[in-house]
Amino acid sequence: MVAEDTLTESFTGFFTAVQPRLRRALVAAFGTQDGSEATQEALAWGWEHWDELRVMENPAGYLYRVGRSRVRRHRIGGRSLPPVRSEAALPWVEPELPRALDRLSEKQRVAVVLIHCLEWTHAEVAGYLGVTVGTVQTHAERGVHVIRCPDLACTPPGG
Repeated sequence: MVAEDTLTESFTGFFTAVQPRLRRALVAAFGTQDGSEATQEALAWGWEHWDELRVMENPAGYLYRVGRSRVRRHRIGGRSLPPVRSEAALPWVEPELPRALDRLSEKQRVAVVLIHCLEWTHAEVAGYLGVTVGTVQTHAERGVHVIRCPDLACTPPGG
């Protein structure tokens, strides 16, 4: 019973630290509804497999990938962002931003939103996604380029 209590406490600490950031990352990638559901499913998977998850080098990044695969498995059709609503309680958002973000690849969208909207560092995004900082930088630069130049008439980064 003591060992079970210790495992529960360690998962509770992990959950408290990881859940908000995991939710933000998955919502950035898949929208509010799918991202929130993916977060719940990933954390439930994490609880069920805590013995193996807790010894991993990057357990939060692994849960991100679990959540991402759950969304892909449940989705039919293409990705979609929630519609922009004109409720006074919501912060102002450029009306074209959801369409601009929808033109990005998943990796570009996640990098752009986490870095430019949620103010994550490149290293934090890289650790969460399980890629290098250079890869995150490339996705972020290309994503911003697509947003700024929708007709692709301007020169791409590094080009």
